[in-house]
Amino acid sequence: MNRFALVAVAAVFIFGAAASASTGMEDLMTVKTQLDKFSPVTIKVDSKLLDARQKKMVKELVAAADYIDKIFLMQVYENNYEIKKKLEASKGKKSALLEYFKINYGPFDRLDHDKPFVEGVGFKPLGANFYPSDMTKDEFEKWLKKHPKDRPAFESNFTVIKRDDKRLIAVPYSVEYKDFLEPAADHLRKAAKYADNATLKKYLLSRADSFLSNDYYQSDVDWVRMKDHDIEVVIGPYEVYEDSLFGYKAAFEAFVTRVDPKESERLAKVVAYMGDLEKNLPIDDRYKGLGRNLESPIIVAQEIYTAGDTRAGVQTLAFNLPNDERVRKEEGSKKVMLKNVQTAKFNKVLIPIAKKVLDPKDVANVDYEAFFAHTLLHEVSHGIGPGEIVKNGRKTTVNKELKELYSVIEEAKADVLGAYNNVYLTKKGLYEKNFIDVIWPTYLAGMFRSVRFGINEAHGGANAIQFSYLLDKGAVKYNEKTGLFSIDETKIDSAVRSLASELLMIEARGDYESAKKFVAKYRKMPESMKNAISRLDSVPVDIKPTYAIK
Repeated sequence: MNRFALVAVAAVFIFGAAASASTGMEDLMTVKTQLDKFSPVTIKVDSKLLDARQKKMVKELVAAADYIDKIFLMQVYENNYEIKKKLEASKGKKSALLEYFKINYGPFDRLDHDKPFVEGVGFKPLGANFYPSDMTKDEFEKWLKKHPKDRPAFESNFTVIKRDDKRLIAVPYSVEYKDFLEPAADHLRKAAKYADNATLKKYLLSRADSFLSNDYYQSDVDWVRMKDHDIEVVIGPYEVYEDSLFGYKAAFEAFVTRVDPKESERLAKVVAYMGDLEKNLPIDDRYKGLGRNLESPIIVAQEIYTAGDTRAGVQTLAFNLPNDERVRKEEGSKKVMLKNVQTAKFNKVLIPIAKKVLDPKDVANVDYEAFFAHTLLHEVSHGIGPGEIVKNGRKTTVNKELKELYSVIEEAKADVLGAYNNVYLTKKGLYEKNFIDVIWPTYLAGMFRSVRFGINEAHGGANAIQFSYLLDKGAVKYNEKTGLFSIDETKIDSAVRSLASELLMIEARGDYESAKKFVAKYRKMPESMKNAISRLDSVPVDIKPTYAIK
């Protein structure tokens, strides 16, 4: 999330001989340095896991996903297609710019607070390309005050805001992206013909209908209800991270995966504890989501292909969807763990980080199973706690009340509860007693992994909040002589509980002002962390996937 008080203005793209050679070379060197922060990884699934029918289905799903990819590129920035075309036409030295443009889905560096890296490009509009680039928050809110009937459409996750002469209007995604959504829907229908699982077929057909109707409710329900399927796919507009102006507008993305039934069955036992996890939240019962449907399928899958929002910059480890609070309340949500992606990140990123920033006794306890379990409970924790709330006598949602701060608060909440709930489940006997020994060091190492995404990004900012808070509470210790960090086992439990409680109460009250103060206080990188991060230049920030399916 972008905290800077910048007016979103249209960025004019100027590309060519007018730019100074020295500036160009400096930018190019920076881009090459940034490219080195992504470790190339080929994402593949054993071909034996896909029969001939499934391979045909996957081919159609990938084709649909590629249209979703085009939509997301449009959503990020209004000039993206023009910039991409000019970069593709340039030769030689500018190939690095094109490669980094593709990683970021635009000319803005997602690892460096969306800093533009292509000459002539200005600041990224806070509202991406969901709103007029010159529209301010104040203008939007004044319009709604004068035209209250426009509010549902303007605050919808599935509209873009445009100017029509002197008026602001909301245009449904189904209209704005019609040229992409219609062929994507056709490919989903073709994929459905190869589905021998009735629930998967139903989802593919209803999601195809959603693309044209702009109503995603039923297809979200159908997705949660999928059972006994081999191909796990989700495609559509979901996360609101890209909208840093209000956090209203959903970006398009797609995941195509192969279910791992044995691993999924092993983790299904966590579902039985969902009610207990809700009851154990460190807030008063009246704020808990005790009326919500807590059914929560957990799928472990091998990633085959991704597109759109999830593929931009840092790669997704797992996801918990849908985000529609109506569906969550009635049907629950589904967690999908991407095992091949998690394995790659643990080996290529987390272990090398731990060796450089943690005390040796804690390095020894950084554990893959704890990393996997924390990712799982992070996603589970998105599905518990406040969702639909009542504020000043009206029904609303946490998302709408916290606006652009929702994403960073929600990610911090899910992350800290991931650790909190893993300790709880260990004490309940789900894991061996000594599992607690590896939970905390792995959790701490993960903070250093995530802040490198940039602390104005939701996940990076969320981890900066956790680290700063726990350091202030003395639960994380810093050795000035060695420059290494460790966990204070006498303080970590109470500090994590306290942090979880504060974040949950901000959400429960829909308290935007408290969220703003909390984020301003803790979304920072202390000097000790900066010093540690400076030693990580040789460690990749994340992976850069290429897909064997293509």
